[in-house]
Amino acid sequence: MQIAIIGCGFVADFYLKTLPNYPELKLVGVMDKDRERANHFSSYHKVPYYHSMEELLEDRQVDLVVNLTNPRSHFAVSKACLEAGKHVYSEKPLAMELSEAEELVFLAEEKGLYLSSAPCTFLGETAQTMWKALQENVAGEVRLVYAEMDDGMVHQMRYREWLSESGIPWPYKDEFEIGCTLEHAGYCLTWLVGFFGPVQSVTAFSSCLIKDKQTDVVLDPYNTPDFSVACIQFVSGVVARLTCSIIAPVDHALKIIGDRGILSTDDCWNFTSPVHFQRRITIRRKTFVSPWKEKYPLVKTGKCQAKHKTKHGMDFCRGVAELANAIEEKRPCRLSAQFSLHVNEIVLAIQNALEKNCTYQMTSSFDHSELQKCWAVKN
Repeated sequence: MQIAIIGCGFVADFYLKTLPNYPELKLVGVMDKDRERANHFSSYHKVPYYHSMEELLEDRQVDLVVNLTNPRSHFAVSKACLEAGKHVYSEKPLAMELSEAEELVFLAEEKGLYLSSAPCTFLGETAQTMWKALQENVAGEVRLVYAEMDDGMVHQMRYREWLSESGIPWPYKDEFEIGCTLEHAGYCLTWLVGFFGPVQSVTAFSSCLIKDKQTDVVLDPYNTPDFSVACIQFVSGVVARLTCSIIAPVDHALKIIGDRGILSTDDCWNFTSPVHFQRRITIRRKTFVSPWKEKYPLVKTGKCQAKHKTKHGMDFCRGVAELANAIEEKRPCRLSAQFSLHVNEIVLAIQNALEKNCTYQMTSSFDHSELQKCWAVKN
């Protein structure tokens, strides 16, 4: 599968670092609206670059475009690629507005093209291990999920010194303006939606707790939420509580609470974070959760011995490879357009709550049985 990348910013290095894990993907070129940045990225990674998006889209070699642009550009860039007949894998979010995300999904379906979106952590060993344990009913009937996606007080960190491998600065202005919910909530939500199916409703609260994060630039908007909390009701009956912030201490843990005990992992970002199970024990008249954690063996996806790792423990190109394989095999993608749209809608519902403490009724859905069938075929 011949791919091209649009957007040579901070995250692009993470994709190039994990691309060697997938020899079935051939990178034919990169492009960025900043010519100097594209040239630097091209020279550093020794890959060709396009002088314009038009040149890239006219290249018949390119089957699939990886959209790594700023989130505000995701819709326009993905739409142009789809209109040019290219399959698209987009960084999160799929779009900044639900109507735009829906338009992309409709356009892809109309043209018979594949569309998928990051994050791809649901394809990782840890997520697949937890799903396997759930299918084996290890924890019993699931009642509640606690998911955390907190990253500490980023505005107090030395973020101006953060550089990617090729020397690209972390785009802190954009990160603060887009917000941690749109940027990070999907790491947990893709797991939960994959495990438990479509969401029925979201009751959320979000707020900007620290409005003066920077002194050197003016944020627009100035009040993007840096904290959010949501109670998520799944059609299946499971309830999850998700917190997301760049205020609270770093915590990426996930706990799935069932009748028989608790399944947990400490880091949803890390593809191979250990999975533990704590049994619920009854002794005489007391019932409690065992303090001893049993390690549940990680499933093997075939990529456990990959040599090229990122500091996060994430294999960024795994989602691209899954989409490419689905196209080649003419089967549904495990991170399908409808799946990506549903996650995008949940994230927007949480982000846009803005201190209203509102309950949002979902409008999108996806076929969870189709997702399960995809994995059954793979396994």
